[in-house]
Amino acid sequence: MRIKSDGIILDIDGTIWNTTHVITVAWNGAIDESGFAAQKVTSEALQKEFGKPMNVIADDLWPNLTQEQKNVLMEKCCEHEQVALKANQKDISYPAVREGIKELAKRFNIYIVSNCQSGYIELTMEKNGIQSFIRDHECYGNTKKGKADNLRFLVERNSLKAPVYVGDTQGDADACREAGVKFIWASYGFGSVDSCAAKISRFDELLDLLQNLD
Repeated sequence: MRIKSDGIILDIDGTIWNTTHVITVAWNGAIDESGFAAQKVTSEALQKEFGKPMNVIADDLWPNLTQEQKNVLMEKCCEHEQVALKANQKDISYPAVREGIKELAKRFNIYIVSNCQSGYIELTMEKNGIQSFIRDHECYGNTKKGKADNLRFLVERNSLKAPVYVGDTQGDADACREAGVKFIWASYGFGSVDSCAAKISRFDELLDLLQNLD
């Protein structure tokens, strides 16, 4: 079965790359620096949070902190994360992602929607060398809205008729269902889902799965 589409919207963490180890170290450094009575994070705990809005992640990880402390700590974590990812020299992208995006961009317009902070999408594109292939993007940090709303925003302003979203978690699947966007599950990522329009075990499987909308 092939899926017809006029636009591919990508998730980031668990779909384009795996930043878990880098972010775990960075966030724990931020926690130490903050002086707050906040529990350290583990890679396993972070993977369960990837894909959620930043305020929800803070609530999940540090329920004992005040709202002001959560806001300060999350901002500090994001700052440390940006520095660590910029400095990272290891290849943490999933197999065939960069090559796959380059090939897909010859046939489709490609976009990114994430629940991340402002600046994270730009950093992801820069570190993966895919800036020239991404037509538009949106995130929680810009709009303070969840993924379903941001999917709708991006679909509307780009006049997409049959977009697909590639992500890895149940939250991605739920957002697509709410936004009326077909969901393709990247099963190599962090989560499992209850339903999807299609499943891929490697990013470049999209090349044969998708065809242009006539």
